[in-house]
Amino acid sequence: MLTPRQRLLALLTLCPALLAPLPAQAAARVQPHNPVVFVHGYNADPGVWGGLREDLRAAGYTDSELFSWGYDTHQSVNEVLAGRLGAYVDQVRRQTGAARVDIVAHSFGSLVGRWYVKFGGGAATVDHWASLAGPNHGTSTAWACALWDQACRDMTPGSYVVKNLNAGDETPGAVKYATFWSNCDEVVNPDGSVPLAGAANTPVGCLQHNDLLGDDATSAGVRSFLAS
Repeated sequence: MLTPRQRLLALLTLCPALLAPLPAQAAARVQPHNPVVFVHGYNADPGVWGGLREDLRAAGYTDSELFSWGYDTHQSVNEVLAGRLGAYVDQVRRQTGAARVDIVAHSFGSLVGRWYVKFGGGAATVDHWASLAGPNHGTSTAWACALWDQACRDMTPGSYVVKNLNAGDETPGAVKYATFWSNCDEVVNPDGSVPLAGAANTPVGCLQHNDLLGDDATSAGVRSFLAS
């Protein structure tokens, strides 16, 4: 049996090992990535995110950190969809234990995500928000379906949604904002509708509207932004 003095010496010997820094692998587990919530665009579905999801997995994300939200794109941004996105984000946070998520949106999904951040409490739960080809200041092409479709009305220049999102601060809160836009976008007109004051606005060259989803340079830009 050890004497009290021997027990004390043994404890002192162990202390440096107990206080040693965590191995790099263990430290990485303490600070995982923010979960990423993908929000698709009008008349689309979660399948559009296959390429970017694969690129993020290659960059070290796991499937348990990547979430693609599916929704009916013919409904109101402010009255229906932003609240449903908020409920989905809360579900992701409960499932992962994360305090904040990152949102990556394409086209119409950008308006849904912005309304959630600005008016639905998302400023407290979103860390990074990225918009690919989002009609952030409206698009004239939406007039083609505005007569019968609420989402199209929400995307028209000067709509209730567009006016309120851009009134005052376009990028409110401590959220980091980024947009990616093309000068050959056949859906968002004018092209300058996408960039936001206070965001990191990146031109991606001459790409069609949906081509941003599979473009390598755009994907690299999104991944770099999420890591910032």
